[in-house]
Amino acid sequence: MDPNAVKSTLSNLAFGNVMAAAARDYQKELLAQEKAQPSSSVNEEVDLDELMDDPELEKLHADRIAALKKEAEKRETWKKKGHGEYREISEGDFLGEVTGSEKVICHFYHKEFYRCKIMDKHLKSLTPKHIDTKFIKLDAENAPFFVTKLAIKTLPCVILFRQGVAVDRLVGFQDLGGKDDFSTRILEALLIKKGNAIYIYIYIYV
Repeated sequence: MDPNAVKSTLSNLAFGNVMAAAARDYQKELLAQEKAQPSSSVNEEVDLDELMDDPELEKLHADRIAALKKEAEKRETWKKKGHGEYREISEGDFLGEVTGSEKVICHFYHKEFYRCKIMDKHLKSLTPKHIDTKFIKLDAENAPFFVTKLAIKTLPCVILFRQGVAVDRLVGFQDLGGKDDFSTRILEALLIKKGNAIYIYIYIYV
């Protein structure tokens, strides 16, 4: 047997053993890292607990709770004033209703008009979404004084009131494409736009 060949074979075997040992060591290191991971997550939890003692975070938390409480109180006040439901009122109730809330939308309608029924359907679905605004309706036939006072000539007529003052209106369906099949979303966007225009006007001129 060639001595050089034997030496080469032994050398290759030794190198193979070294590589196998290195692979085993690498596997052990990976396992050790995996075992160490839960302990590091425990440390993270501890760190989070310590962060909760931070005065700034406590203040932010307290401010958030106070804001939520204030919002809940505001919603309760609105509900007591009739917000959150689409209601029919009488002519005698009209002044009290429109002056009793900051934002009011009143639909002057006629019970026999098909388009008034369409408007009713959309306003009813918008009411719970915009609890900061009071949504009401008034039969125009039974409110001749305010129909004349507000110069209402076409129905449906939706009037936006701000602090008891009529600031804008939606007459018929002319701003809604003149069609009966407009979406609630389109009406909502139009009413919001009119409301925002009111704010801009107040900001510039008052």
